Amino acid sequence: MTSKEVKSLYRSPVRMPNGLQWYGDELYVMDQLTDDVFVLNEKGSVKRVIWTETVNGSGITISDGYIWTACNSNSGATARPKRPYDDHVANVRKVDIATGETVDFFPTPDGGGIHGIEWDDGNLWITAFSPKAIMLIDGSTYEVLQKFPCELNVLHGLAKDGDGIWCADRADKIIVKYEKATGKEMERIELPGDGPDPHGLSIKDGTLWYSDADFPVAEGMRGYPEIGYIV
Repeated sequence: MTSKEVKSLYRSPVRMPNGLQWYGDELYVMDQLTDDVFVLNEKGSVKRVIWTETVNGSGITISDGYIWTACNSNSGATARPKRPYDDHVANVRKVDIATGETVDFFPTPDGGGIHGIEWDDGNLWITAFSPKAIMLIDGSTYEVLQKFPCELNVLHGLAKDGDGIWCADRADKIIVKYEKATGKEMERIELPGDGPDPHGLSIKDGTLWYSDADFPVAEGMRGYPEIGYIV
């Protein structure tokens, strides 16, 4: 277990920051409430908002020219209202970074929900729930290239880190780094009981950032969304 300190930077201007991704000096945040992508500067101010057809959005990552969003089926969802384009199928959506237009999508390999997603040199790491696993997906063919079991309670944000990949468990407030080649646990961070629920993850300049979406509402939650980092 690694001892780390949580640095809460600001209450998020995004109501439900369910996923986040640094891209250059901009922080892209997936809002589960609106399914829009909010682009923030380093101080947390909103620079622009990108409307998307994401359904019950969670994780987010970026490749050259595209945003990839993790879409959970809206069947039974309570975080956001139903919308005309809801397809009730859990999938990963490829979105034009300039326009927000969907250019492609593929269903999750296990047919279940998805929270974490991370671009890695032409491929996509994603979380799965049936059974619990972390998978590597070919970024062009969408075939499963690799997977390893992950027994965290609620698999959420992903962030690549050298030969490892971090995965957040927002329910148990832990973040675990796995070796990408083998799935072996490399490092574990336990957040304080009164600390944030780590939904989204991203790394900038070697620092691990998190977002707390303040959802779903449960006993012990602080009652507001926030963005911060861990040192």
